[in-house]
Amino acid sequence: MSPAPDRSALEARWLELTRAILPALAGPRGWPVRYDHCFQRILFDAATGGVWYDAISKRPAYRHASDAVLDEAVRLAEAVADGSADLPALNDRSLAWRRARKAAT
Repeated sequence: MSPAPDRSALEARWLELTRAILPALAGPRGWPVRYDHCFQRILFDAATGGVWYDAISKRPAYRHASDAVLDEAVRLAEAVADGSADLPALNDRSLAWRRARKAAT
């Protein structure tokens, strides 16, 4: 079964943002990350409020995330792209969640 048209458009936008738009902005903005999987980690962690794979059981995450989580991740990606969200701060929070998770195991 293929995703609904709105879901397909949301997934396509996610991939455009994380594979093309944000990586192209990384150098000029001096961001600490440059690769698609790094943007995806940061944004899905922020959208789920913790390490994303504790909330999304299968990979790829964008295909298995709930509509609400994917919508929030896209919203955050758009905000990062337009400068209204702070990518380095989101990255720091993501890394802190991951350190805490690792320390707890």
